[in-house]
Amino acid sequence: MAVRHRLVKASPQTVWDVLADGDRYAEWVVGTSSTQEKTGEWPRVDAKIAYEIRVGPVTLANETVVRRCREPDVLELEARAGVLGTARIAFELRPWGPHCLVILDEHPLQGVGGLLHNAGVEVVTQLRHRALLGRLAKVCEADARGGVPDGGRRAPTGARPHAAGGADA
Repeated sequence: MAVRHRLVKASPQTVWDVLADGDRYAEWVVGTSSTQEKTGEWPRVDAKIAYEIRVGPVTLANETVVRRCREPDVLELEARAGVLGTARIAFELRPWGPHCLVILDEHPLQGVGGLLHNAGVEVVTQLRHRALLGRLAKVCEADARGGVPDGGRRAPTGARPHAAGGADA
């Protein structure tokens, strides 16, 4: 089971606001190139977002379903990855002084991903989580500063400062 945490220098509410915005998923989820709400109202239970993952020339269409939501501190998702199966991805937000401790817990639920789960997969998942939490922190911390990304430069109008451009974990 891959568990990782990161201190985000933003309030828990700022972090929650990013997690609760399904349209921003591609800004912080590693490998995700685009998202759209599919059914329901994100992040309510059973709401779904569809997204694409690009791996080189291949584009895979997947979806994520909200399985548990306790605003403003718990969001549990089931990510469906086609033939690889499904995984539980849980975020817990804890106030930590003026900041937010984000705890990310992921493990396979069904399918090939669960059957092939081993120490090597855990290492890759930990690397992906480190990148994901780093992106999430940048997005949240920029929001906390009024949308000014690292370095104090504003992104061009209409551009999101940390949009994911493909798999880079």
